[in-house]
Amino acid sequence: MTDARIPTARLGDNGPEVGVQGLGCMGMSFGYGPSDADESRATLERALELGVTLYDTADAYGAGENEKFLSPFFKAHRDEVVIATKFALSIPPDDPTRRVIRNDAPYIRQAVEASLRRLDVDVIDLYYMHRRDVNVPIEETVGTMADLVREGKVKQLGLSEVTADELRAAQAVHPIAAVQSEWSLFSRDIEPKVVPAARDLGVTLVPYSPLGRGFLTGSFAKAEDLTSADFRRQQPRFTGENAAANAALLDPIRTVAESHGATLGQIALAWVQQQSAVHDLPVVPIPGTRKPGRVEENVAATRVVLTEDELALLEPIAGKVAGDRYADMRFASAGRE
Repeated sequence: MTDARIPTARLGDNGPEVGVQGLGCMGMSFGYGPSDADESRATLERALELGVTLYDTADAYGAGENEKFLSPFFKAHRDEVVIATKFALSIPPDDPTRRVIRNDAPYIRQAVEASLRRLDVDVIDLYYMHRRDVNVPIEETVGTMADLVREGKVKQLGLSEVTADELRAAQAVHPIAAVQSEWSLFSRDIEPKVVPAARDLGVTLVPYSPLGRGFLTGSFAKAEDLTSADFRRQQPRFTGENAAANAALLDPIRTVAESHGATLGQIALAWVQQQSAVHDLPVVPIPGTRKPGRVEENVAATRVVLTEDELALLEPIAGKVAGDRYADMRFASAGRE
């Protein structure tokens, strides 16, 4: 592993240049069971050394604890990092396991102020609508977000899990720098409509879960392999017959990995990174990890180039995946296209 910094890409037409791979920080304090805070902090520092400059969090990750955890790192490197956080998944006080989608103006204003306090910064570099509340016109939601830009609380706007039509409607109100959606060898439902719309509008794609929530690395084969606190135990793709069927789909990835002397995860990431050339738009995946060695492995994937034959071998995988992305598909855009 060398310390050569990764290439960069721009967020939107007028946003900042960031490393062509970002870092998803959710697991450092939420969702994947116990974590080691010192190891997570070392992961953040190692990522920055390697040119990773886009750091992704959300107010819903650990009910704000993820933003608090990241704050000291952001303050120590404020001029070097691009901070992305999100609003929209409200947590009811009486049931911390639930998420209620809210896009209304009063909630957005409450959420941004709370995130600014937890992050202890004056401005958020990239502020996402985390999920779409279909009961609030997206023009109203983005209009409120645009006000935050004018007020100096936010620099760039992003949307997560939106349809192509919703993206176009949002862009008509205010420039959108990035769309964050699940995109991987297992999840390609954004390609027919959202990706072309983003390309036409000059919007960068920020794929989350590019490693299929870890399944594409071969690190687990079924939900029972995970700790009881791991939220993946409730996801349809990793349970019962679905898990067994999906595990068999890793075989072509293994074949390609062997030819490159690479890991399964590196091939999965290289495939996502290469979609930038395939679809002619900037693509900045944000694989999540909390281990320095793993971030080194992930960053090395930016140097893996897959051949046309290898891409063809991997092409059928997504069409064979068993199970939905979420148990509750309100959290995905595919059903609204």
